[in-house]
Amino acid sequence: MVAGIVTALLLVLFVGGWIWVWRPSRKAEFDAAARLPLKENENEENPR
Repeated sequence: MVAGIVTALLLVLFVGGWIWVWRPSRKAEFDAAARLPLKENENEENPR
């Protein structure tokens, strides 16, 4: 019985996290995070 409750709780947390991540209001934040590796370091002394 406890295993079933834990499984159901984890499923609810997973679905809640999935909904939170895929909300359209978070798109700008995730797009900015996706561009971070491509952004040049402004403090870098060796320009490319």
